[in-house]
Amino acid sequence: MSVSRRDFTAGAAAVVLAATLHFPALAQGKPKKKFEIGDLYKPGPLGDHVLGKDDAPVTIVEYASFTCGFCASFHTKTFPALKEKYIDTGKVKLIFRPFPTQPAELSIAASMLAHCAGKERYFAMTSALMETQRNWMSTQDPVPMLQKLASQAGIDEAKFKQCLTDQTLAAEIQRTGLRGYETFGVEGTPTFFINGTIVVDGDTNIDNLSKIIDPLIK
Repeated sequence: MSVSRRDFTAGAAAVVLAATLHFPALAQGKPKKKFEIGDLYKPGPLGDHVLGKDDAPVTIVEYASFTCGFCASFHTKTFPALKEKYIDTGKVKLIFRPFPTQPAELSIAASMLAHCAGKERYFAMTSALMETQRNWMSTQDPVPMLQKLASQAGIDEAKFKQCLTDQTLAAEIQRTGLRGYETFGVEGTPTFFINGTIVVDGDTNIDNLSKIIDPLIK
């Protein structure tokens, strides 16, 4: 069974229309809403993908888009250092949530593939998608590249097509982003909440993060 670009876009097409209607409002800006920190840590309709110990003294909630260049830069350059220095040592728990941006079709589809990789391989798939973002975003037909990445994460051809035609999953990814926008005031990517405090920095590096994280640990 071959997977064409038409197959690739068909599953997300029904909900991407809604995404294009909602997300352009982000550019207009909106007042930041006050929210209970406990609500920030409650999983949305998609559930959460989490790295780190539950009792870590610092919790980072990241909203990111798979088509965001700054997000790719963070996951390529900064995330490995964050994981080694803080997550693997039990000091930080990271909660990752998708926040689809334009092109919405690709952003949602990539989020779907990461989710379909499963809990054990989610972050590996996320890193693979971010590291190769320029390649699959710059081609007219991203299917072969994305399918190759998916196969490396244990997603065979049949599951690849099934994943990308799962309209319920696509809708849940969109609602996760909308919840971030409407409830927590997320307006762009990447956006980080560090122990409930919002940090928006398109060029976040490990040194800048350490300045925020270290005092919270001490």
